[in-house]
Amino acid sequence: MTHPDSGPIETATTELVAWLTGAAGEAVPIGPPRACDDTGGLTLWPMELRPTRQTRSSGAVREPYRFTIRYLLCVTGPAGLARLDRVLTAATREGVYPVTLDAGDPPLWTAFGATPRPALLIDVPAQVDHPTPAAPPVLRPLRLRHLTVRSLSGRVVGPEEQPLAAMRVELPATGAATRTDPQGRFRIAGVPDDPEHPGPVRLRLTGRGLVLTADVDPAEPDIVIVCAPPNH
Repeated sequence: MTHPDSGPIETATTELVAWLTGAAGEAVPIGPPRACDDTGGLTLWPMELRPTRQTRSSGAVREPYRFTIRYLLCVTGPAGLARLDRVLTAATREGVYPVTLDAGDPPLWTAFGATPRPALLIDVPAQVDHPTPAAPPVLRPLRLRHLTVRSLSGRVVGPEEQPLAAMRVELPATGAATRTDPQGRFRIAGVPDDPEHPGPVRLRLTGRGLVLTADVDPAEPDIVIVCAPPNH
């Protein structure tokens, strides 16, 4: 069993050893292959940490950091061939752990100082989980208020007061939008009205090569927004 405070590598290794023990029929020790080892069993060694594609986090919840641990499982003597055979059969039949038959490179065994021998590479996915931040406590009683809505009416004109038709007028706070008529007039309904926190309302205007924002007074009965032509 793994300790509650075990990290992802230790946890993945413990789980893999438990599965290998069941598949091979005997305990599989953890350790690198050795030149003078002739115990006739198997040995397992975490050989490499490999990066995997990450998922972008959104909001306050962070996605886990994912990676793959590559293990080397090899025989330590002739008697280990039957055990390795059982592991290979179980891995291909159950599909729990993907195995790779690509552990015969001479430089690999030279690095261990051991003679080449039958072996498997086993890739095990792992991840580092990030704790979800606790929500701050509510220190005051919740207060619900009903907000009314109002309409905004006005005109969009050029520098010389000429009406600008077909301009798109949008309320970013709600996504509501409309277009000006031939006289440059517009009307947007459903604008939230909070008497306790009065303030300007931001509008976004697009059209005629213009993209601009305007902060308007919602109490104004006839809002006039002047759009200057873009500088060339």
